[in-house]
Order: sequence, then C-alpha cells, then structure tokens
Amino acid sequence: MCKYKKGIIVATAFIVLLSARWGFSAETWRLGRDEQWKAVSAEDKYVLAVAEIKRQVNMGETKAVGEAIGQLKEDFPEIAGPDLDAFLAAEVLYCEGKFTKAGRAYEKFLSAYPQSELYEGVLDRQFAIATAYLGGQKRAVLVVFKMRGYAEGERIMDKIVERAGDSPMAMKAALAVAESYERREKFVEAYERWAEISSRWPTGKIGKDALLSMARCKHAAYRGPRYDSTHLISAKSYYERFKMRYPRDAEDMDIDGRLEQIDEQLAYKQFSIGEHYQQAGNKQAANLYYQMVLDDWPESTAAKMAKERMSGNLGEEEIKK
Repeated sequence: MCKYKKGIIVATAFIVLLSARWGFSAETWRLGRDEQWKAVSAEDKYVLAVAEIKRQVNMGETKAVGEAIGQLKEDFPEIAGPDLDAFLAAEVLYCEGKFTKAGRAYEKFLSAYPQSELYEGVLDRQFAIATAYLGGQKRAVLVVFKMRGYAEGERIMDKIVERAGDSPMAMKAALAVAESYERREKFVEAYERWAEISSRWPTGKIGKDALLSMARCKHAAYRGPRYDSTHLISAKSYYERFKMRYPRDAEDMDIDGRLEQIDEQLAYKQFSIGEHYQQAGNKQAANLYYQMVLDDWPESTAAKMAKERMSGNLGEEEIKK
C-alpha cells in the first residue's frame, strides 16, 4: 500500500470520529429495501461518503480517492478549509513514520489554527509522537545520524501541558515525562517533574500519586553511605506526609516498612562516618558518631555495631591507662 493511501486511511478514519462535532442537520432521502423512502441525515451521508473513500483506497483506486475527497469537501464545506488541508498533510508524514517532520507540521498547525475543530485531535497526535520518543524512538539528526528522542519527546509534552491548561491531556503529558525519567532511573529529574505535578494538581488521585512518587524518587536517588543523605531525609519527610494524609493507603503499601528502611540507611550512614574516623585513628571522633547512632536510632542494626565499636574503643583506652 502506497504512503499516500496510508495517509488517507488515517485521515478519513479521523474525520469519521469527528463528524458528530460539526452538527449536521440537513436530510436527504433514499429508497430502502422495503421499497419505502427513508430520510438520510447529512451525517449519515457523510459517513457513507467516507466509507466509500476507504473502500476505494482498499481497492487501490488512487485517482478515485483524490476525486472523492474533493467531492467530500464540496458537499460538506463546513469541514473544508486550510486547517483540514494542513492536518491531512501532517497525517501523511505521520503515517510514513517521519515523526520529526510530522511533529513540526502539527506544531505549525497548533500555532496557526488554535480555534480549529481538529485542534484537540492534533494534540493527540503530538502526544503519540512524544510518547514514542519517550519510549526510545530514535529521531533523525542532520539527516544521516539518529539518536534517542527523549529530549524531543519531553519538549513536545511540555508544549502540550502549556497549551492544554488543566485538562486531562495536560495531566497525561506531565505524567508521561515524569514516568519516562523514572523508567530511565533519572530519579532527580523525575522527582522535579513529580514536584511540579504535585504543585499543579495537589488533590485527588494525581495529587496522592505525585506525593508518593516524590518520596519514591527521593529514596531511589540516594546512592549509598558514601554520599550525602539529603535525599533520604527528604524521602522520609514525604513518606511521613503521605502516611498522615492517606493512612489507609499507607497501611496497604507498607509505608512503615519503607520508613524503617530509611531509618536503617540513615543510621548506617552515620555509623560509616564514625567508622571513617575509626580507620583514621581518631577514636574520640568515632565514638561521637557512634553515640549519635545509639541516640537517634537505638533499635537499628547500625546501633548494635556502634555499641560494639564503642565498647572496643573504651576497652583499649582503659588498657592504655
């Protein structure tokens, strides 16, 4: 099937989905199988015309397809116009898999025809392209080279959020970017996106999911005892906030278990600092950090280790005395 035909198939299917939005009201008449004249609404006539176009495409009647589309625009001038032409041109590029060019064409459409009936449909197309890029689809760079289109997908989604306001589409686009970062284990960037979502949609399911995701990403961003514990402290704060706001969900998700894990990690982080001073020969400084572990996380595994180290240090000091 030629590329032109594929573009027409998608375009006509899209028009069928939108046909009800033009509110056809005129009627024609046809003779039914029972030999009785029946009213045919303009909408029915429109759908029949589109179905005929699709049949012609399937039969390979390329010339007839072009003529039929021209007739469709003539019979239903309410759908004809530069916006429809621009949309059809972009659709052909999309069906050919030329996402970069199609994305640009859709972008021009959105800027040029903000009041078009096709506007939301084009946003859907942009969302589909951006989703492909965020999923790892490659895009052409300097014609010859190809690279992952994550940045382009993010850019398109951000434009959708900007254009769609607080609509479900804007929400979907914002979520797609945050989830993409998280899938790629870019937890700092994912956290920032979830924080934006939480600020924009603080209530409802999305607000709850965003708060939990902020905690999860902060926790995942912690790289171990050799690194700063700021991420752990933030994660604990968000988990505690989630537990306070959604106690039933927190119980189902074992948030207490996650908080215990974070306490263990914080305790071990502090213990590792004491261990560093221990290895450097500064037992006094080491004991200070061991004591902090005992004071702040007395039930932790690190507290048991700290107690053993402190006992050994004090024993050696007593022997020296």
